[in-house]
Amino acid sequence: MNPRRFDDEARDYDAVLVVSFGGPEGPDEVMPFLDRVLAGRPVPPPVKARIAARYARFGGVSPINAHTREFIAALEALLAAKGPRLPVYWGNRNSAPLLGDAMRRMSGDGIGNAVAFVTSMFSSYSGCRQYREDLFRAAEEAEDAPRIDKLRVAYNHPGFVSAMADRVSEARKQAPKGAALLFTAHSLPQSMASVADYEAQLHEACGLVAECVGDDHWRLAFQSNNARTGDPWLVPTVEQALASIAASDRSSVVVAPIGFVCDHMEVVMDLDVEARACSEGLGLDYFRARTVGTHPAYVDMVRQLVVERMSANPERPCLGQRGPNPDYCAPDCCLSGRPGEALPTLGGLGDGHSLPR
Repeated sequence: MNPRRFDDEARDYDAVLVVSFGGPEGPDEVMPFLDRVLAGRPVPPPVKARIAARYARFGGVSPINAHTREFIAALEALLAAKGPRLPVYWGNRNSAPLLGDAMRRMSGDGIGNAVAFVTSMFSSYSGCRQYREDLFRAAEEAEDAPRIDKLRVAYNHPGFVSAMADRVSEARKQAPKGAALLFTAHSLPQSMASVADYEAQLHEACGLVAECVGDDHWRLAFQSNNARTGDPWLVPTVEQALASIAASDRSSVVVAPIGFVCDHMEVVMDLDVEARACSEGLGLDYFRARTVGTHPAYVDMVRQLVVERMSANPERPCLGQRGPNPDYCAPDCCLSGRPGEALPTLGGLGDGHSLPR
């Protein structure tokens, strides 16, 4: 471990900030949401319209905000019961409540020091660094912004692994014996994935969960390349993996969206609708594991991570061979893979770790 990237000082926090992706909660919110998501990306208007049509199928509502509210309620209850007794704030990247508004609320409430939990378990530009850019920008734009530290990426934390293993076990009980196990995560452009630990972390986490449920023959596939830009993206796709499973004479499959902590449009549309239809067309019985959501082990993991940063020389629970992810990201970690100078961030080594008051 590089000791400079681990925070061994006991920190004093006034609040927890939950940082999420966000999603529309009505038809009028879909296009403003997509404008934020796709900003700066070369996505042709017909592709944007096709993505918007996916949301229209569900009344313009993504399930992510409702699930995030449930998670925050569970976290608040756990902090009240077991401590530390900290208020929980919520800010999204792409929809209300926006991160900038959350930062201003914290400032108005007199919050001086906060710890941020980003609802992404794996390291990539879109799952880590971009949120750190968002935090920097929101803090810079808010008057008297709180000092912000970001909790470490926790893909191999025992709480996440056991929660995901329970979700897989629940689904396997509904499936016939011998069902194939297919983990899924959001695909990324290869240029982005090549400068992050995303794939290595995913393979580690899948192996840990599979070990818990006693399955040595799991597979990992990538989903939701809905923008379909010209850059090559990670493969195999879910459809390719399902075809391979069907060709191996399996008759059923359990699909576990390990790359998502709660239901997004990418879960309910890409898995519950499209992947299910693909499976049925291939003659596979289809069973989808739930996301970790409000599983007690996952919620308590977040509480443990907060306590970890508030403790001197803490233990950092983790499973597998890769060790705990650092508290502070390296300056070149999780770059976008696109040309141009990197934007300023919070929570990284060399950028002050947090915005000073």
